[in-house]
Amino acid sequence: MTPADDDAASSWGDVIWVRYVLPAVLCVAGVVLLVAFPGSIGVEGFAMCVGAGLSVLLLNVLFRAGATGDEERAREDEAREYFARHGRWPDES
Repeated sequence: MTPADDDAASSWGDVIWVRYVLPAVLCVAGVVLLVAFPGSIGVEGFAMCVGAGLSVLLLNVLFRAGATGDEERAREDEAREYFARHGRWPDES
């Protein structure tokens, strides 16, 4: 295994942590607060933790949507360059 492979594995581990584990931990912490402190402190802690967890999750979804848009734009640019060189779209026969 090369150092580059270690970096790639570490990077994917970080991505999984931020995308899925952190929001789940925050939401579970909110439920624990609600159960442990049934009064107003529990409700406020629940709202804070679950709100933060869902915010992190939504931010990740929006980031992925933006990254997908970048890939689509790159494919469109390549198709336009192909059209300029050959006079037809790449998917036409």
